[in-house]
Amino acid sequence: MFKGMQQLEYNGEVMLRRSPQLLILLFTILLIAPALAMPGGPPWKNGDDLVVETGCSCHGGGAPSTEVVVSISGVPRSYDTGQTYNFTISLQHASNSEGGYMLWDYNVGTLAPGEGSIAVAEEPGAVSQGSVGNDWEVFWTAPDSDMGEVSFQLVGNAVNGNGQFDDGDLWNILSFSISSPNSTFQDDDDSLGVRTISVGDYESLFVVKENPEAVESARQEVIADDFFNNGNLFYWTTLAIIIVGAVIQGEFYERKFGGGPPHLDMRLAVPQGLRRGILAASLTLLFGWSLDSGQSWGIILLCLMIMLWSIFGVYRTVVQAKAPKQYTDFV
Repeated sequence: MFKGMQQLEYNGEVMLRRSPQLLILLFTILLIAPALAMPGGPPWKNGDDLVVETGCSCHGGGAPSTEVVVSISGVPRSYDTGQTYNFTISLQHASNSEGGYMLWDYNVGTLAPGEGSIAVAEEPGAVSQGSVGNDWEVFWTAPDSDMGEVSFQLVGNAVNGNGQFDDGDLWNILSFSISSPNSTFQDDDDSLGVRTISVGDYESLFVVKENPEAVESARQEVIADDFFNNGNLFYWTTLAIIIVGAVIQGEFYERKFGGGPPHLDMRLAVPQGLRRGILAASLTLLFGWSLDSGQSWGIILLCLMIMLWSIFGVYRTVVQAKAPKQYTDFV
């Protein structure tokens, strides 16, 4: 008895120690379950409702969207008994180019999957996509006898490709019918006697909804670039103004309190003036080029500053050459 109680206590301790691992395993299974539930094509039922009739509540907020244009081409106005028709199912959306579908004729005729399509496991009379894609081919064989008007249900889902069931996946439902044999009028020019049936808003195909996060990110990037560019412009412009002001102030104080610029002998002033004049002319041409070629403000400001520096050098040479000689050493 005592040994049995010890065994129970031991088993309980083992279970308690393993409970975190068991919880993680259970949580993982719950996450995987939705993915395993649809290995290919949508489910046949959504609760008590048929997906082909009511759509899917796990995509696009659970409501059909006119932003998705669901089309089926090759549909006859009226069928010939026993005749096989080739349908092409297409999805169109402004940004979502691929998705899935499901088609059913309530088992009046015979639907056969073409390339990219499969029969629905729960209802082999219906067909759906075998994998994410577009422009699926489906074959429909009309009944062998006149069964009256044949009704069809087609649901198409255009997905955003992020692998999640979210509001970015949008779907729409198309209900249509094919009339009984010899019940519709056919024009002589309409040799094929087939049509394309669609549902959805074609205008929405040309309007791509912008992601609010992407819009805000782009706005912040523009603000940052503007701040960077204007900040640099204000900084370097202010620095240039300070340098020019400092040079003018130095000239003022030199003349008022320093006795003027020092004298430069003409034997030195002439070659120095020529060198500085050539440099000033070259840099003036460079500044003109920067304006004419539409360079950035940084290049233009740099060319302007070095041009002013070279012109100031010519000015200093002339001023020093004209300055009177001053004898500061006396014996």
